[in-house]
Amino acid sequence: MRKVNTVDAVGMILCHDLTKIVPGEFKGAAFKKGHVVRPEDVDELLKMGKEHLYVWENDVNSLHENDAAMRIAHAAAGTSLELSEPREGKVNLIATCRGLLKVNVKALAEVNDIEEVVIATRHTNQLLEKGEIAAGTRVIPLIINKAKIEKVEEICRKTGPLVEQKPLQSLRTGMITTGSEVYHGRVQDRFGPVVKAKLQNFDCPVTRQVLLPDDMQQIAAAIKDLIAEGAEMVIVTGGMSVDPDDATPGAVKASGANIVSYGAPLFPGAMFLLAYFNEIPILGLPGCVMYHKASVFDLVLPRVLAGEKLTRRDLTSLGHGGLCLNCPECRYPHCPFGKG
Repeated sequence: MRKVNTVDAVGMILCHDLTKIVPGEFKGAAFKKGHVVRPEDVDELLKMGKEHLYVWENDVNSLHENDAAMRIAHAAAGTSLELSEPREGKVNLIATCRGLLKVNVKALAEVNDIEEVVIATRHTNQLLEKGEIAAGTRVIPLIINKAKIEKVEEICRKTGPLVEQKPLQSLRTGMITTGSEVYHGRVQDRFGPVVKAKLQNFDCPVTRQVLLPDDMQQIAAAIKDLIAEGAEMVIVTGGMSVDPDDATPGAVKASGANIVSYGAPLFPGAMFLLAYFNEIPILGLPGCVMYHKASVFDLVLPRVLAGEKLTRRDLTSLGHGGLCLNCPECRYPHCPFGKG
């Protein structure tokens, strides 16, 4: 890169975009990287305040910001992401489908430790819609030493993608609603419609809903029956408290399922239960799911649908960021809840 007087730049190649701003009318690149300066451009460039220009000089050890950003983005991007065209040195990684964003947080920090390299992402385990931006990258200077970009590429080769988007599965879901008051018709089932609406949002059909009293053996039998009928996920609502007549946790255990955790460090959602019957996930939902727009269910369900088999550590890690502030107007997912 070489700095020259604008009046002397005719025939030379611009090595970066030149932005023009007309308040309220226009903001964008009036002249793009690679443009060959023409005699008729000089007056316009001077009107833009450009008395000097930076023109390209070939250097095998350096990269232009656009080329560097593209190489970083290619190295960092995993499945279900596409790259934007470079704009003023920045490249975005964009979701090509609805899915779960996964960020290798440790490797991301290692890359950002490289001086003059920048990658910024959304929070890992966040649900993204098709077309949403997952991450953005650029370098700080206009020209960067190529060795730094090669170091980014080496890190990504060793660790795998820094950023990827996992598509969601549609799981046939069996649902058990517990509570003697609902079973006997004394109280209308309010849990079922809420859960079904959330499942419908993920294209997960409810194959059958069973209403049962707080009876451990009946609930355990229903879990096994729903799985035998082809349910790929079982959701049990109600009976998740520590009251003596709350039978759901004991029933899940009695069904033969392996309980990963009963309890999660989230508010709302502390009484959540996760178990697996062989590979079939069983989710025990506490009453808060009925009343809160965002709860433990909204954090765990996308990860289950992305094919992750969650561990107890996955759940205990949700404690960082797991405190809902009960805002008068819920802004989830555009809030800190669940974003550790």
